[in-house]
Formats: sequence, C-alpha cells, structure tokens
Amino acid sequence: MTTATLETTAFRTTEEILTLLRGFYDCTLPRAEWTHAAHLTIALWHLLQFDWPEAVARVRRGIKRYNAAHGIVTTPTGGYHETLTIFWLRRVRSFLEGGRNEGRSLVALANELVATADKNLPLEYYTRERLFSSEARAGWIEPDLRPLD
Repeated sequence: MTTATLETTAFRTTEEILTLLRGFYDCTLPRAEWTHAAHLTIALWHLLQFDWPEAVARVRRGIKRYNAAHGIVTTPTGGYHETLTIFWLRRVRSFLEGGRNEGRSLVALANELVATADKNLPLEYYTRERLFSSEARAGWIEPDLRPLD
C-alpha cells in the first residue's frame, strides 16, 4: 500500500484554470507550477473538450513541447513518461465517466479530481521497477500488479 500524497491546490475560478492552460500551451507556466495538480487539470480540460484520441495526442504533444521549452530532456530515466501520461489520462477519463461532470463546473471538477487523485496511485498498479523502466517511459506498458479499472 502506498502512502497518500494529495495536493491541496484549489481553483477558485475558471479563469485560473484557463490561465494554467494558456501557460501550458505557450510554455510560460513556471516549472514550479507544473505540478501533479496542473497535469491532472490539463488532462481534465482536454478530455472535456476532445474525444479520446485527440485529447491524448494534444496532451502528449503539449507535455513534450513544454518540457523542451524548459530544458527538460527525455532520457531513459527522466523527462516525458508515456505510461504515466496514459495512466493518468485513463484515470481522469474514468473519473468523468462516473457521471461527475453532469451539471458541474470545471472548477468543481478540477478541485474534486485534484483532491482525490493521489500521485502515488500508479504504484498500486505497477511495481516501481516496471513503472520507472525505460520501456514505460518510452511507451505504454500494462500494469504488473493489477489491471486498470
């Protein structure tokens, strides 16, 4: 069992989320603000706006562009991580498929998602060795501890 690590970032307005989104797209978001909560909120917005293939492509492309703009190099041990990106996109999609988005604001959805998405959750599905392997970083790999819900 992993130790819960939840962020407490709370958005007050849709404009705050749109500012985050603009900073992500134009790569001006400070690295200190490119947190787990920011990643989740970016994923949430894309999944609300686009179908699955388009949301995945845009998030993947955006993270790679953001990383490059901030000098974050993808190597076998650092930078962009495909398995974590897809894992979290799938978790956010499951969050939305639970009917939570019916009549709720983007702010309410983002705050609930951030408050409930423990950043250590992938370690309930993957061994550390598998999750942090160069293969997992380079491409999607299935979990080895239990299947995704």
